[in-house]
Amino acid sequence: MVSRWRTQLRKTFTANSDEPPTWAEELDSGDDVGYFPPESAAWVVHSSMTPLVAGIRALLLQTLHPGAMAGVHDHSSFREDPLGRLANTIRWIFTVTYGSTAAAKEGSAFVQKLHTRVTGTYLDSKGVSRPYTAADPDLVRWVHLAFTDAFLSAHKAYGGPIPGGPDQYVAEWAQAGELMGADSPPRSETDLAAQLASFDAELTNSAQVQEALRHIRKPPLPLSQRAGYRVLFAAAVATLEPRHRDMLGLRSPAVGPFPLPIRSATRLVMGLVRLGLGPEGPSEAAAKRRIARVTKVSGTDEPPA
Repeated sequence: MVSRWRTQLRKTFTANSDEPPTWAEELDSGDDVGYFPPESAAWVVHSSMTPLVAGIRALLLQTLHPGAMAGVHDHSSFREDPLGRLANTIRWIFTVTYGSTAAAKEGSAFVQKLHTRVTGTYLDSKGVSRPYTAADPDLVRWVHLAFTDAFLSAHKAYGGPIPGGPDQYVAEWAQAGELMGADSPPRSETDLAAQLASFDAELTNSAQVQEALRHIRKPPLPLSQRAGYRVLFAAAVATLEPRHRDMLGLRSPAVGPFPLPIRSATRLVMGLVRLGLGPEGPSEAAAKRRIARVTKVSGTDEPPA
């Protein structure tokens, strides 16, 4: 039974594949450390279990921008193949976090190329029809902000220390935003909050948002994972800013005026997932092999400027 649970758990993160994805093993290729060495804030945050919460939170927040939501609604396979979409997102995050600089640039360029095909129109917060493309710098910046805020907030709530603190994580992950074409990504927690707030007038709830929310709330997971996912979903909701939570029509987990002890339950679920997946994923292990090889040859482990 435990073996079956572990197999199902791994398949959730690999688009139902029995084997680790080949791209993960290929991260041992390359001739430099990459943008983020193992002691970096980005590596520490992304190799923890808090991305289980952060990924849900990022999806919830991203839906509130009608341009971003239109792209997902019109072009994404989130209804038919949500696990495949999850696997693609994981691939980009891990390639940028663990890959060589060449791999990070190539992976980001590939995603940018796909974004040029995602076009259409949407109704803005004032009901005006506007054209969109997923490659638009404003939408790219919104997605980057939502991602950064989600991963930072989830780790602050449920994770351990961040090397250099929250500002260091925001500053480091700004490099990922630049790789994707984000304009002036934030480099401090204060700047992150300010840039997010600058989008407030553009955000809106809609039928499309509520449709996406239904899929995010209840993805097609095996029965053995559903209770744990409910905890992770509640944990993500609890970390949302009140204005975003209210706009989505969600409530922080509570019984009457008393908040539920979601932190303990979340850490328990994250611990069980870590037990099921193992102490180190294949992409992280491949990156460490590459780093050990290149640092032995060069005698340095400095990331690129």
